[in-house]
Amino acid sequence: MSRVKRSVHAKKKRRSVLEEAKGFRGDAHSHYRTAKEALTKADSYSYRDRRNRKRDFRRLWIIRINAAARENGMTYGNLIHGLSLAGIEVDRKILADLAVRDPQAFSRFASRAQEALDA
Repeated sequence: MSRVKRSVHAKKKRRSVLEEAKGFRGDAHSHYRTAKEALTKADSYSYRDRRNRKRDFRRLWIIRINAAARENGMTYGNLIHGLSLAGIEVDRKILADLAVRDPQAFSRFASRAQEALDA
């Protein structure tokens, strides 16, 4: 069997890891083993947090909707239930945006939800 010389590929692999770790603190940007460990951690954190981002934004939207709903004399749960009874299909992202940017439009949604709850 012929001999395999690894010099070129090993250097290429180490160089790519160190280039990816550029900007890391301490030894993590200049030492291969530490950089490799830091990249593994960074990849796992980014994978996890891509999913957590969706969770965090939904929580933020719900907080904003609840605050605007309470300004209109309702709770978040009553607002969402009233909107579903009224047949208004608008997601939380849009509701939160309306609550922040256009309070008059949000109050119209709230009044429609209140009417549906009262009926």
